[in-house]
Amino acid sequence: MFDYKPSAAVLDLLRKAGSINKAEALAAQAEFTAALTTPLREGLLYVSTIGGVFSPDKVEPGSSTEFPLDLIAPGEEDNFVAYTNPGHGRIPERSVQSDYVSTPTYTLTNSIDMLLRYAREAKWNVTARALSVLRAGFVKKMNDDGWKTVIAAGVDRNILVYDTDAAVGQLTKRLISNMKTAMKRQSGGINTGAGRLTDIYLSPECLEEIRNWGVDQLDDTSRREVFTATDEASAITRLFGINLHSLFELGASNQYQNFYTGSLAGTFPGSDTELLVGLDLSGNDSFYMPVKQELSVFEDAELHRKQRMGWYAWSELGFGVLDTRRVILGSC
Repeated sequence: MFDYKPSAAVLDLLRKAGSINKAEALAAQAEFTAALTTPLREGLLYVSTIGGVFSPDKVEPGSSTEFPLDLIAPGEEDNFVAYTNPGHGRIPERSVQSDYVSTPTYTLTNSIDMLLRYAREAKWNVTARALSVLRAGFVKKMNDDGWKTVIAAGVDRNILVYDTDAAVGQLTKRLISNMKTAMKRQSGGINTGAGRLTDIYLSPECLEEIRNWGVDQLDDTSRREVFTATDEASAITRLFGINLHSLFELGASNQYQNFYTGSLAGTFPGSDTELLVGLDLSGNDSFYMPVKQELSVFEDAELHRKQRMGWYAWSELGFGVLDTRRVILGSC
């Protein structure tokens, strides 16, 4: 539900927006739309699952969306070292340069309309649901595009971590530990700012496996904390200092996993069936979302003759992963 709380003045605009007087209705619809644009815009990243991953970067129209990559490429971390200097002689030169990645932006659009009588009778619950549908369309598209970009970056890195001793579909402490180690080991070492696994996204079924851990995984005290914890409690959402996030689109036969196995031709080792996505969000330096046009909402003046009112909206943005070392994939 769109959780914006309208003031008395905004509700009055909503009533006038449903007026049979066309001039009054259109004027009120314009003011009503202006009042709702900011809350709708602010809610996009707040309610999306990519809001905590990608960093929005406002780009002026006509500006380039090219971003420089890391000066130290994967596999070259050990090539940049200091030397002992005997006290005279020329200091060695070390020239560096990086490639650029261009992140294309594209337009997202959506619309919604409703009967004038709902507005005229000030049925805010109906209006709020309509606006929720409008916002949800943008949120869904942004989530899909953002996560597909992340998963594609993980596949490009060509590392899939798993626990060879785990049962089919079983989330284990060893798998989390292996992913944590792989993120650090494969990111170049501590001298160049080693990667740190901070967050793991997994299916709800995989996350619930924690509640089924036996004494071989947890002591009795820790097991009781897990059994009595809510879904938001740290006992179920943090392990080894890593945040665990439930993502509905992950899991066998679900959208993002189908994208991994179908569009990206990804595979699972042995009998594993579920994909996990590990991220390093400590530096906030790799996941960029250039925004050329923030969400703009407009009233649809042509609907009045149909005794309806509605809105259409668009935004222009893109998604890019500048350093694949910030992504690690796992399976269980």
